[in-house]
Amino acid sequence: MGLAGGGTGLAGVDVGGGGIRLRIEAGGTTAAGEDPVPAPRRDGRMDLHRLASRVARLVEETAPDLDRLAGMAIGTTGLPGLVPDPGVLWRALGDRFGLRALVVTGDMVTTHVGALGFRPGVVVAAGTGVIALGTDLAGVWNRSDGWGHLLGDHGGGAWIGARGLQAGLRARDGRLGGSAALLDRLTARFGSPSELVALAYAPGAAAHLLASFAPSVAEAARDGDAVARAIWDEAGRELGRSAAAAASGLEPVVSWGGRLFDAGDLLVEPFRDTVTALLPGVRLTPPRGVSADGALALARAAVAGSVRSRPPYVHVFPGTGVSGTGVSGTGFHGAG
Repeated sequence: MGLAGGGTGLAGVDVGGGGIRLRIEAGGTTAAGEDPVPAPRRDGRMDLHRLASRVARLVEETAPDLDRLAGMAIGTTGLPGLVPDPGVLWRALGDRFGLRALVVTGDMVTTHVGALGFRPGVVVAAGTGVIALGTDLAGVWNRSDGWGHLLGDHGGGAWIGARGLQAGLRARDGRLGGSAALLDRLTARFGSPSELVALAYAPGAAAHLLASFAPSVAEAARDGDAVARAIWDEAGRELGRSAAAAASGLEPVVSWGGRLFDAGDLLVEPFRDTVTALLPGVRLTPPRGVSADGALALARAAVAGSVRSRPPYVHVFPGTGVSGTGVSGTGFHGAG
């Protein structure tokens, strides 16, 4: 739905390995925008200057007639850990859009809020990568995985894609554990194995390239390929283990988010089975919304003054009566 011309709005931004997704709300209507290019990085960390430029361009393309934004929230991959100075985004975007408040947080937090709506529990966010967050948005902050495609992200899109490609190459070599169905899909998508190798080891977004093959692994699994089905089964179990690991100190409420779960029963069934086995009495709750919806809710809460900074997980910049580095003892309250 388009936005009415002029006026003031709110923006929620989700920044992940698969690109940037945006929700803008103004005058009772919403608009969505997307930039499918992977999040910008420099020396392994998020490049916040380039990110700010891309977010600004996407906002202006999505709502060209909007006068200003009262609040914005950005949930980005790499925070905490790979975002050394979230204030870069405030300095780049605050004056440009007339912001009263800006929230900068991890996409694990916006996915959590999108799924559970400010309620305590565990949310597994699975797209190109994987991270599980168990939190009450106050004193409990349990993170599991989220270590990137070389060191972790077990069960994520890059993990699935890599194992699918490996199974195709095993079939090419005649090794045990190979899948002719996945080899066929590998060559259809990437050309010869040599061409795939050149792409996979070129500088750039290797995780994004690997994750782009996950839909082909899903297609092969639905067509009856046992190797592909086993990859998805193990992915679901890995996500379930991450959820259980993040549940300490919380009521056993678990939800999920991220585009990987669009695979449906291929992923959800082994995920549910694993969570149920590891967390007796668990309440599995379908997500209320996605990460961009959670970011929009955080923007609304920040303007209302009901969200405070909790470094290193959440940073709120001027507009709520506290500085971007202040910490409230109560965290989130009265929101959503």
